[in-house]
Amino acid sequence: MMIKKQYLLIASTLIMAQFTQAQFTLDAEFRPRTEYRHGFGNLIADGLDAGFGISTRARLNAGFNTDYYTFYLSLQDVMVWGENRQILPYDQNNSFAIFQAWAELNLGSGWSTKVGRQVLSYDDQRILGGLDWAQQGRNHDAALIKYKKDKFLLDFALAFNQDYSHPTGFVSTGTGYDTTGFFSYKTMQMLYLKQAWEQFSGSLLLLNNGFQEFNDDNSPNGVSNLQTLGTHLEYKEGKIGLAANAFLQTGKHQNEINAKGAYLLGLDLTYKASDKVDLGAGIEMISGNDANAGETGAFFPLYGTNHKFNGFMDYFYVGNHANSIGLIDIHASANFKLGDKSSLMIKVLNFSGEQELPSGEKALGTEIDLVYKKAFKGYSLAMGYSHLFPADGMYELKGISESNTANGQNWAWVMLVIKPKLIN
Repeated sequence: MMIKKQYLLIASTLIMAQFTQAQFTLDAEFRPRTEYRHGFGNLIADGLDAGFGISTRARLNAGFNTDYYTFYLSLQDVMVWGENRQILPYDQNNSFAIFQAWAELNLGSGWSTKVGRQVLSYDDQRILGGLDWAQQGRNHDAALIKYKKDKFLLDFALAFNQDYSHPTGFVSTGTGYDTTGFFSYKTMQMLYLKQAWEQFSGSLLLLNNGFQEFNDDNSPNGVSNLQTLGTHLEYKEGKIGLAANAFLQTGKHQNEINAKGAYLLGLDLTYKASDKVDLGAGIEMISGNDANAGETGAFFPLYGTNHKFNGFMDYFYVGNHANSIGLIDIHASANFKLGDKSSLMIKVLNFSGEQELPSGEKALGTEIDLVYKKAFKGYSLAMGYSHLFPADGMYELKGISESNTANGQNWAWVMLVIKPKLIN
């Protein structure tokens, strides 16, 4: 018994010695969201009932940090209330997953390498973002080489996605490994550079995505490579802020469609009117398809947090509007600080096509977004309301006549967020 106690004492001492040189964190997130949908993402037809449902995101995050490496693990489940019948012994929607699992090795002199499933989020998240609004989020299986010194940052990423279940070897079959939807890629290479100064910062992004191509019998047939390159610029002086995006796409989309002259241009101005009022205005132009068959002039923002842009009702570039007429988005916003821990945001957006519809129409409509946020001790609450006023072009774009469309295209939501720190 004495020997066992000695072993226990030695083991405890070693563990404590390890933790004196390292930091372990364990935190969680509980995020239920209730939504009322009456025209969210698409025009709802007259006579159809509005959608109503509740989803919950639950995450458990563990981190372990030493002078030599950092390890991070995030477990996640997304549950829709009532999706499982009573006493069902398994999760019917198969949503439980490892959201992140990565290790970052410190190589010294500002260099490190980060390997595993991780979030790629840069600048305003226009091209690469974590998509945190979506309960499932967005991640990438990738390897990064990173360098940081003072206000300079360099990230170089590589990814290769594969299906290990094929009987003849590591071959993507298109069945067990689906690379055909939502711009899922077979290969990815990314170079990101950023330099910041006192009032100005600028970044450069070079991104290549290889999309799996298939023969008629669904056998793999090489990849089509699409290149996205551009810059994000920010400037702040006193109460005024400016942010600009400029991106181009060239190469080939999936199904070997040539990208020709595709671009995204954006400019946003912010002004701090007072300690309690922030104002904003901007414009974004995204090119549409004016090319011949087998080509497209339409830009797609790929892996960004697209819900953040072009209206919260997700009519554009949220799993939709690819290879379409593009978009011109003119918007203005005001954010009011109502108290120490509460705020109200109001945003108005006017949409039109960058290219004309077959009828010659361009106007798509106007959206109004309202978001109220309130922080409490230990948790926060957010709620929003959005209303779309469609123009003639929106009915044509969505393939539904105005007479068959329900009155009042709107969407409302309420979300509770609790993020307990379990161990630190």
